[in-house]
Amino acid sequence: MRDEKPSVELTIKQCALELGFDLVGITTAERFERDERVAAERVRLGLMDGLAWYTEERVARMNRPRELMPEARSVISMAVSYSSETASRAQDSQNRTYADHDDPAASGVGPAGRIARYARGDDYHAVIKKRLKSFADRLPSVVGRPVRTRVFVDDGPMNDRAAAERAGVGWFGKSTNILTPTHGSWVFLCQVITDIDLQPDSALKKTCGTCVRCIIDCPTGAIVAPYTVDNGKCISYLTIELRGPIPRELRAMIGSWVFGCDVCQDVCPVNRKARLGRQPEFAWRSGFAAPELTPLLELDDESFREKFRNSPVKRAKRTGLQRNVCVALGNIGDPAAAPALIATLEGAEPLVKRHAAWALGRIGGEDAARALRDALDGERDAEVRLEVEQSLADLRDGEL
Repeated sequence: MRDEKPSVELTIKQCALELGFDLVGITTAERFERDERVAAERVRLGLMDGLAWYTEERVARMNRPRELMPEARSVISMAVSYSSETASRAQDSQNRTYADHDDPAASGVGPAGRIARYARGDDYHAVIKKRLKSFADRLPSVVGRPVRTRVFVDDGPMNDRAAAERAGVGWFGKSTNILTPTHGSWVFLCQVITDIDLQPDSALKKTCGTCVRCIIDCPTGAIVAPYTVDNGKCISYLTIELRGPIPRELRAMIGSWVFGCDVCQDVCPVNRKARLGRQPEFAWRSGFAAPELTPLLELDDESFREKFRNSPVKRAKRTGLQRNVCVALGNIGDPAAAPALIATLEGAEPLVKRHAAWALGRIGGEDAARALRDALDGERDAEVRLEVEQSLADLRDGEL
C-alpha cells in the first residue's frame, strides 16, 4: 500500500513553515464584503482622518483581491511573529504595567522613551518581502505549472486583517488587531494572491468574549467602541503617520512613547501565553526598547539615517521623531532634560521647537521659564510663538 500524497494545500503550508512563516491559512479571492462596508463607513465618519490616502476608493480596492490581480483564485495569508526572548523577559519584569524602562540593556543614564516592539528589530518590510518572494518562487514546482502571484506585506492596497481572519489565521480583537491562538497579536501579516485554485480554510470560531481591557486601558481613548478605532487619537498614528503638530490636548496622554504604542497589546490576555518567534532579524537592537531621549534631539539627517538604518523607526522622519521626543520628555518631567530642550527651542525646525516649548512648560522651573521668555523675544514663527505663549501662560496659572 503506497503512502498517500499530501494535498497541494498541505504542501504549500509546509513550504511556508519551512521558510520561517509561523502561521499560514488559505482563503478565496472573493471580495471581503463586510470589511469593505465597515471600512467605508469609518471613512465617512471621519475615523480615518489624517490618512489622506485612505479613501473610499482605496477601501474598495483593498477588499477586492481580483482588482489587485484579475487572475486571482486564492489568497494565502501568513503571519510572522516578532516576539522574542528579550520581549518575554521584559513582559515578566513589567508585571503587566507600563514601565518606561523595559529594555534589559537600558543604561539608565537619562530619561528614556519607548518604541513599539515591532520596530525594535530590522525593518519587517524588507525581511518578509524577500521571504515572500522565495515562497512564491516555489509554487510552480508544487503545482507543476507556471503560477501568477502578487505579494503584500503592509505595503499596498490589500486588507491583510480581513484575509487573515477569513483564512483562519486569527480573529479580530476589539482593538482591531488580529489575535492568533498561538502567537497572540505580536505578528506581522502578509499575503500572496495567486491564480492557484485552492481549498480554503475556515475562519476561527473565536472572539474576545466580554473582555474590554484594550478599550479601558487605551491612554487616549482611541478605541471608541469594540472593533472601532478613531485614528486621530491613536498614539501609533500620532507618533508615526502624523506629519504636523500633535494636538496639544493629546500630548499628556502619550506618555513616553516616541514611536508607536503597545498598550492595547500589553494588556490583552491572549498575549500572556503567546509563543516566541523564530526570527533573529526581529531581536531587539540594543537601546531600542528604552532609548535615551536627549541624545536623539542632537541627531542631524545623516546621523538619523545611520542610527535607524534598516529600522521601521525611520518612517517617522527625523523631525517627527524629535517632536515625539520632546513630548515624551515633557511627560517624564525630569529637569535634567531642560538644557537639551532649551537648545532645541533655540535651534531646531519650527515643528520641533513647538513641542520643545510645550515640554519646557511641563517641566517648569526658572531655567525653562527664562528660555521661554527669551524665545518669545526672538522667535519669528507665529506657531512657535503661540506655543511659547501658551506654555508661559500655563506656568503662570499653575495649570500643569
